[in-house]
Amino acid sequence: MSLTGIGIEAINVFCGLAQLPVPALFDGRGLDRQRLDHLMMESRSIALPCEDPVTNAVNAALPIVRGLGDAERDSIEILITSSESGVDYSKSISSYVHDLLGLSRHCRVFEAKQACYAATAAVQLAAAYVSSGVSPGARALVIATDVAMVDARAGYAEPATGHGAAAMLISDQPRVMAFDLGAFGTYSYETLDSARPGPDFDIADVDASLFAYLDCLSQTFADYRTKVDDVDFATTFDYLALHTPFAGLVKAGHRKLMREQARASVEEVDADFAARVMPSLRYPSLVGNLCSGAVYLALCSLIDNAPYTDGARVGMFSYGSGCASEFFSGLIDQGSRDELARMRIAEHLAARLPLTFAEYAEMLEENKQCLVPVPDREVEIARYKRFFEASAERGPLLALRGVEAFHRKYEWV
Repeated sequence: MSLTGIGIEAINVFCGLAQLPVPALFDGRGLDRQRLDHLMMESRSIALPCEDPVTNAVNAALPIVRGLGDAERDSIEILITSSESGVDYSKSISSYVHDLLGLSRHCRVFEAKQACYAATAAVQLAAAYVSSGVSPGARALVIATDVAMVDARAGYAEPATGHGAAAMLISDQPRVMAFDLGAFGTYSYETLDSARPGPDFDIADVDASLFAYLDCLSQTFADYRTKVDDVDFATTFDYLALHTPFAGLVKAGHRKLMREQARASVEEVDADFAARVMPSLRYPSLVGNLCSGAVYLALCSLIDNAPYTDGARVGMFSYGSGCASEFFSGLIDQGSRDELARMRIAEHLAARLPLTFAEYAEMLEENKQCLVPVPDREVEIARYKRFFEASAERGPLLALRGVEAFHRKYEWV
């Protein structure tokens, strides 16, 4: 089988250079260890002070861009970053990313924001542009990138919050996933289930967010069914990749739809979850919530870990607080696995150095200033040399070295 149509030509995730074991975070904060099983997390990615949304985005996209020839690179006509971690109230993160990746100056550059849904909105816009045919052979690069602004005030959300970026090249050569064009369901309404009212902290109504997620999952799938004939939640999709703030919520969402749509028993729900969903949760269990990149981290996990041997249809759900959501689908095959294997995601996650809780706590206050606008700032990259050395086989990575007259400055390490 060879994928055709419009979709993801290449995908990669970058999840930082450091990680903190989640049990250590639970113990450091005095949280109830009995709730570890509900999170289903082993570790979470932690930002270093020399990492920010720009470095995450560039480091995620760099292997994709490096794999293109000159003409292919110049065919990237749209660059969209999605983020709730903007570094400027006017200028987009894309402006920095465009320059640092060396993309053509004949490229649309902008940023999208709608909490954890924005990357999917950007992907759909990019797919529509490519499929329109107005610019034959055009590609679009979509990068979801965020940093965490949580501390002890976040309670049990702190262990679940990740750090990093997911980059996707959208084209008419869908080597990783071919989208089912026209097969989608959407659902949106205004609510304040979580927000980032300032550049150094998040707020959340956890219960409201969980219920909104579950409601939107049901409503988007119902809307999907109005556009696609003969859809059965239990049988149409070989696998599922859902927005993953933490695996326990994904499990609750899957159980809800299996009961609503398939009238499944407890045993049938558990077996289906293990077969169709668990492969998508391996990487999220090591990283945490990547915000708008979370569903694409789950997709990468699925492609790398699911036991498919031929073509498989994947049902995907994207949710963003505020709120906006979408259920959509696409096809993967053995070529998808081969293409993604070049990114060596599992190896790179394993190469992250562990932090102690004390090291994490010491770093936290500086990290929380990452997005606060200041005229001048210096970052001592040399303090984090051991983290870059542990990932040296990747080649040079981008790091933040400081701010001069409000202009962020970067260097390759």
